[in-house]
Amino acid sequence: MTTTLGDVLAVLEAAYPPATAESWDAVGLVCGDRAEPVTRALFCVDPVESTVDEALEVGAQLLVAHHPLMLRGVNGVPADDPKGALVHRLIRAGVALYTAHTNADAANPGVSDALAGALGLRVTGPLSPAPARQLDVLATYAPVDRAQQVLEALHAAGAGALGDYRDAAWTVDGTGQFRPLPGANPADGAVGELRRLPETRVEVVLERRRRAEVVRALRAAHPYEEVAFNLNEVAELPSGTGIGRVGELAEAEPLREFARRVADALPATAWGVRAAGDPDRPVRRVAVCGGAGDGYLSAATRAGVDAYVTADLRHHPAGEHLAAGGPALVDVAHWASEWPWCGQAAEVVRSALGGTVEVVVSTRRTDPWTVGATSRTGGTQ
Repeated sequence: MTTTLGDVLAVLEAAYPPATAESWDAVGLVCGDRAEPVTRALFCVDPVESTVDEALEVGAQLLVAHHPLMLRGVNGVPADDPKGALVHRLIRAGVALYTAHTNADAANPGVSDALAGALGLRVTGPLSPAPARQLDVLATYAPVDRAQQVLEALHAAGAGALGDYRDAAWTVDGTGQFRPLPGANPADGAVGELRRLPETRVEVVLERRRRAEVVRALRAAHPYEEVAFNLNEVAELPSGTGIGRVGELAEAEPLREFARRVADALPATAWGVRAAGDPDRPVRRVAVCGGAGDGYLSAATRAGVDAYVTADLRHHPAGEHLAAGGPALVDVAHWASEWPWCGQAAEVVRSALGGTVEVVVSTRRTDPWTVGATSRTGGTQ
């Protein structure tokens, strides 16, 4: 059986749902035909000239990248534009390009899980959890012969959707009773008369943002003049998804040794690895964030970790963070912090498709920094 690009993308989008990407992001299929066969896929951080070269060299029909090729809107992809030239090369060679960016950051497992695994951390949860899905449970009561009509109206309004399931509900038959008072216009029974009749209790879950439209649909579809219903808010459970991860080492080690652990675990770059804080500070509980993570310095402090590993830390935020008593910092190259994800994504595809697609992890260093130097004199004149 031929595995198509669409088959591979279905696996990737189940692992890294595009809907979870940030609103400003550009994820998904950049070029390629979902009906075309795929036998080999290359996974990389950056879709740049060297990784496109590599995709062609290894005979891949799909290049999966973490960073978007065209994050900003474009009006065209002419061949004399650097990014347009890459698109033209890919299309001419029959190579599709697919991006999983902030959706891969937030996934569980995702980019930061791969980084934590490379460092030997046991993950205990997200650093900045994704907002929990806000849910309500609505229960109502309808005559047995009209219950299905009411349920269908609730489903049409968006109730009964949970994860990968739709049209979910719980029903049970019982006996309802009521006594219409003067001024009532009952659909069944008479004013002043106690009425008992078979009813079905219908219970559905709904997103809280749909509350008003679901209640309107209930009232419109229900045969009774006064509709009895309960609407309860579901407690928000902690989310396993979100940006960054918090984890633990098996044993504490000094910051200087932990920094060496990080350097040994990640691919070498000219930037290398640098740490800020007391070199002898014991490190066991660690926060990590693949990519640029100085926006989560406060989250790392709140998490009560001993050290925070991320990329692209800036002078002033780092200094102010340490002055305020925050955890030690370990700064790595942006590309290196996200490279472990390539192996994770490749394994997702390999295992889901039973080995019908050969997966290759890029070995090209696409970190833009090419030279690292330290002073021979320690800064003296």
